[in-house]
Amino acid sequence: MKALKIGNLCASVPIVQGGMGVGISLSGLASAVADQGGIGVISSAGLGVIYNDYSKDYREASVWGLKQELRKAREATRGIVGVNVMVAMSNFADMVRTAVAERADIIFSGAGLPLNLPSFLTEGAKTKLAPIVSSARAAKLLCRKWFSEYKYVPDAIVVEGPKAGGHLGYKPEQLNDEHYALETLVPEIVAEVRSFEAAHDCHIPVIAGGGIYTGEDIYRIMELGAEGVQMGTRFVTTEECDADPAFKQSYIEARREDIEIIQSPVGMPGRAIHNRFLDRVKEGLKRPKSCPFDCIRTCDVTHSPYCIMLALYNAFKGRLQNGYAFCGANAWRAEKIQSVRDLMASLRAEYDAFAARRANFSLRDRLFGAK
Repeated sequence: MKALKIGNLCASVPIVQGGMGVGISLSGLASAVADQGGIGVISSAGLGVIYNDYSKDYREASVWGLKQELRKAREATRGIVGVNVMVAMSNFADMVRTAVAERADIIFSGAGLPLNLPSFLTEGAKTKLAPIVSSARAAKLLCRKWFSEYKYVPDAIVVEGPKAGGHLGYKPEQLNDEHYALETLVPEIVAEVRSFEAAHDCHIPVIAGGGIYTGEDIYRIMELGAEGVQMGTRFVTTEECDADPAFKQSYIEARREDIEIIQSPVGMPGRAIHNRFLDRVKEGLKRPKSCPFDCIRTCDVTHSPYCIMLALYNAFKGRLQNGYAFCGANAWRAEKIQSVRDLMASLRAEYDAFAARRANFSLRDRLFGAK
């Protein structure tokens, strides 16, 4: 595998661990991935609930929580540690400012276009910025906006395909449309980025995520122009993942038919593991009386069948009777809990083995002609 270079950051393994909230990727998982040469990512979603003991004020607790998680990660590793901040969060600005102040290596931001993200950088800040997009059009718009408004070029761009976990930046009918498949999107976005690079004498690595599960998957998507990959689902079933063991076990026990698309209260489709809680939601048995957090700007409590923050927090704590697990399309393939070290080693081995087979086939074709 080639190293992933983002400005002066260099990940010896070109794998970004996707940010997973609520609480699934905190300092424990992020530092373990960073320590193995990848880029570990702390999710800033829901920290105000997780750190509720510090303050009953959701935003105040969120800021404190992010500071604590970044500091714990820094104590555990010298590797690259980033933060995921969703544009749709009501405390988006607070979380970005905190990540910059705490010297996070990189901020990944999606669930909406982070058009003003560079405005939060302070003088001398070293934090890199990587927007998450789902189309070439969005990548083009964002690059132009950042450069014209802030004279800032994205340090990297993540393209997240429709097989990703959690909230998805697609319409339900697009999820199985081959025109929106990651394999289709990556070359389109790489071409758009290369055009921008040529015009502005810069380099923006493209990172591909959504449904990537094996070392062979990594090789194939990087052949299409990606310089790195983002993986979330694979890291859930690791010893270092910050979720409760019951959350991890739900992945191990999931069958292919258990992975479903739900309509989230925040107004976006999401991918999750089917369970009884989701059945009760469909039966109309869950109704929030008020919004205790004001965590997502697009969430309308008057029409929400449940509080998504509490549902995801309960799942993080293993209380799946009162919540559910978000997941990627390949979550049903999980078979065991293993260490991050072993997972990363197996992905590298799979990548190398597939690369060797491809090289052998290529050599054979040159010697004897394609059959």
